[in-house]
Amino acid sequence: MRSAKQNIKVKFLLLLLVVTGYSSAAQKTEEVKASDELYKKISELDSLVFNAFNKRDTVSFIKYFSKGLEFYHDQGGLTGYKETVGFLQSLINDGSDLKRTLIKDKLEVYPVPGYGAMEIGEHRFSHTENGKKVDGTFKFLHLWRQENNDWKITRVMSYGHQL
Repeated sequence: MRSAKQNIKVKFLLLLLVVTGYSSAAQKTEEVKASDELYKKISELDSLVFNAFNKRDTVSFIKYFSKGLEFYHDQGGLTGYKETVGFLQSLINDGSDLKRTLIKDKLEVYPVPGYGAMEIGEHRFSHTENGKKVDGTFKFLHLWRQENNDWKITRVMSYGHQL
């Protein structure tokens, strides 16, 4: 049989476990809410960037990229801001119908404390080539930097392209 002192210790430990569990659950709930909000924000930004891309709106498109952009492509190598803007301009000049569509169920967003967020996903690019529709699905990673309410892509990794 337990002594009164042992019963008090057991009750205290049970109370501590309940309080700790509640605190942990509350913290996880807050993390999920913050994560959901970040996911919504990055998803919205992705939509804005690529709506501008698909509409060939260079003014809107370039405002989402840092002037110090580093763009890593598994076929094209390393390029930067100037080449990214130039690529969109070349699509306009060539009359290309290249369109980008996000594959929404493949989108992942992770916080990068003190910096912004990491967006990882897959997207489909479609265009007409020799009178036929051509589609390709590729993987990407965008590193977004937040400064106050301003978000800019500072790094792009584009990969999974077939040779």
